Amino acid sequence: MIRRPRRLRTNEMIRSMVRETHLGIDSLVYPMFVIEGKKIKKEIPSMPGNYHFSVDTLVEEVKTLIDLGLKKILLFGIPKFKDEIASEAYNPNGIVQRAIRELKRNFGDSIYIITDVCLCEYTSTGHCGMIKDQRIDNDSTLPLLSKTALSHVEAGADMVAPSDMMDGRIAHMRRVLDENGFEFIPIMAYSAKYASAYYGPFREAADSAPHFGDRKSYQMDPANGKEALLEVKLDLEEGADIVMVKPALAYLDVIKKVKEISDVPVAAYNVSGEYSMLKMAINQGLIGKDVIQETLIAIKRAGADIIITYFAKEILEKGIL
Repeated sequence: MIRRPRRLRTNEMIRSMVRETHLGIDSLVYPMFVIEGKKIKKEIPSMPGNYHFSVDTLVEEVKTLIDLGLKKILLFGIPKFKDEIASEAYNPNGIVQRAIRELKRNFGDSIYIITDVCLCEYTSTGHCGMIKDQRIDNDSTLPLLSKTALSHVEAGADMVAPSDMMDGRIAHMRRVLDENGFEFIPIMAYSAKYASAYYGPFREAADSAPHFGDRKSYQMDPANGKEALLEVKLDLEEGADIVMVKPALAYLDVIKKVKEISDVPVAAYNVSGEYSMLKMAINQGLIGKDVIQETLIAIKRAGADIIITYFAKEILEKGIL
């Protein structure tokens, strides 16, 4: 007897009925960049279709997102000045804190705000931690990360997402949030964050390239898979509510392995380099826009419950879902 799997591919009706992996709007998070100034909406050259927003235009854009049905954002801030101690990261009137308050004032619970918690956009060195003797000083960085997270939550953030890759930061942050009455705020940990070349466009967008050396002493070696599972286990032990793999496409195997061991939801970050490569190929007519859905389905199929992607708005505008 000939087995005929093609019977279940005859038309879209049957294909949709037996489809194994589903990509829905509820699983998408849209990263956004907020900067100082007014009436600014400036396209990021390396990331076509993504913009730097001032707080006022960010509010306008979020209104558009809500109307499209996209209600979860990951917020990054570019401050007015930087220093060695990243003071603008935890300034109660910093750019992210003001943006959160304005978004909540306008939209309340209609928008779910996740904030990136890191120091690289705010340090004069461009590194994610404090510097001591030309090295990243892990332990002196933890209080500043927790202070930053607390300032975001006090401004109204719904979730914090530490992306620094310092050892022990989840436990430290959880303790600080709990001690200040924010035990209900979830932490999405960038648990397996690789020292990846795919971050290039983001570093332009966030003005966060390191001014000396690199981030290989704290972000993960792309060759390592078992280490990712160790990092995830440690973050789970420290109280992470969601764990993340970043980047996504070159690390689908890692997403799968993390999904198998995690008892909390797994997020994957479809990063700037992945976005820009596909976007530019689409714009040049080399591939069709269907590649967007195919790419995100692959990330979902690997095991991601949540996908952070710069394609989120376009997917809804163009009816790709």
